[in-house]
Amino acid sequence: MAGTFLVRGLGFTYPFLPYHLHDLHLSTRTVSTVLAVFGAGWLLGSVMCGWLADRIGHRATLITTMLLAAVALPLLAQAQALPALLAAAFTSGIVYDAARPVFTAAIADTFPDDGARAAVNAWRHFAVNVGAAVAGTAGGMLAAPLGIPALIRVNAAACLLFALLAWRYLPATNRARPSSGSRAGVYRAALGDRGLWLLLMASLCALTCIASLFSSLPMLMAEDGLAAADYGWTQTANAGAVLLLSPLLNRWLNRQAKGGRPMTGLFAASSILLGMSMGAAGFASTTLGYAATAALAVPGEVVVFVAASDLLNRLSPPTARGLYAGIWGTTLAGAVIIAPALAGWALTHGGDQLAAATTFTVGLVGAALVWPLATLIRRARPQPTLP
Repeated sequence: MAGTFLVRGLGFTYPFLPYHLHDLHLSTRTVSTVLAVFGAGWLLGSVMCGWLADRIGHRATLITTMLLAAVALPLLAQAQALPALLAAAFTSGIVYDAARPVFTAAIADTFPDDGARAAVNAWRHFAVNVGAAVAGTAGGMLAAPLGIPALIRVNAAACLLFALLAWRYLPATNRARPSSGSRAGVYRAALGDRGLWLLLMASLCALTCIASLFSSLPMLMAEDGLAAADYGWTQTANAGAVLLLSPLLNRWLNRQAKGGRPMTGLFAASSILLGMSMGAAGFASTTLGYAATAALAVPGEVVVFVAASDLLNRLSPPTARGLYAGIWGTTLAGAVIIAPALAGWALTHGGDQLAAATTFTVGLVGAALVWPLATLIRRARPQPTLP
């Protein structure tokens, strides 16, 4: 939890990367391209880190990736030529969210009870959301006096500190190395898992709406002439809503998880809510309007991650939780690629209103994909044994 909050609370790189690229006088298309390349690295890193968590253990994976982040992020802050920017963005994307699939697998391994696991996941995402909001708020205030390259270097220092904390406090774990044949069988089973594919597609849609908060939103605000400090206020509103609503939602989600029913309905409702709230950003033009949309997205943010974790735990076999978590992590990376590309296309061809319509449509598609997933999980669940 502490490490999650640290790397998110000082995780200035991705939310302020659009403003850094804008300061380099790049076109909207080039900015969206660099952000998409960052997301491509994020996608690859999710799979790699999930695979490494199963192969070499949680501690070793965290230390390795955080040390690499401490080197890659300063290179991104220093790069100015487009080839260097693309290379640095791709490398930084690989390690930027490396801790997420590792923690997902660790929580699933540590807490077998559905209610306890849901509660821990809820508080983990509370740390993620509050940390991201702190990064937006603090970054907005510090961007002018320090400059965004300095903020990216602070992000690198936080990753280095997290590597030291992992080395000092996390226990070393020896992971059993499966044979190449059994590994291939696990990969084939994962890639042939229909339920996993449905969850991936539904999550990609819902998380695209969430990624809009950190990619499309600053692009829309920059188009309206609003500065990085104004974007920081939207994150302050998001943080306030997280602090107010998360404790209430966490207790409610814990009760829902103890009921034993899959959280497919909650996932669908949160996807629609995210599409509506972030789609409304297309109609905003002031800092207050953008801040309101950021706050309205919080219930959907909290619920969708907990619901997705619940469904993923129902689908993943115990021996491949890291792999499944890493594969699922690609949806957030894919959302990071799609959200800025979708916003750039919409702004170029139809303006703010088209951006609003596309975001809302993506949220609806995510909710629709949950229907066949719910049917599949319901059929696959064994009948309960009555006392």
